[in-house]
Amino acid sequence: MSQQSKNIQRRVRRKRSIRSRVQGTPERPRLTVFRSNQHIYAQVIDDTSSASLAAVSTLSKSLKDAVGKCENKREAAALVGKTIAEVCKSRGIEKVVFDRNGYLYHGRVSALADGAREGGLEF
Repeated sequence: MSQQSKNIQRRVRRKRSIRSRVQGTPERPRLTVFRSNQHIYAQVIDDTSSASLAAVSTLSKSLKDAVGKCENKREAAALVGKTIAEVCKSRGIEKVVFDRNGYLYHGRVSALADGAREGGLEF
């Protein structure tokens, strides 16, 4: 088994552990993060109805130009965080539960969380 697949298995194990404790409700939905090598995705989910309430990524059409001007991936992640906060505010969502999806709370994940807090979301 390669080192890469071991790392993925470890992340999935952490993800399951986190998801056993973190639940999204209509009053306080779950803000989840997916991080690939080049892009970062943020999604707000209501787990009781299994519905996605908002989604933003570095591939979103509205952010494509702004992401291209960012110097590094951390800045792009912070921009995604601010944008997801704006979308949530427009849909009446003030408070969320942050789900780091098994990733370490470091680098792009923490930049996205900080950007969402700057945008007005409460964790």
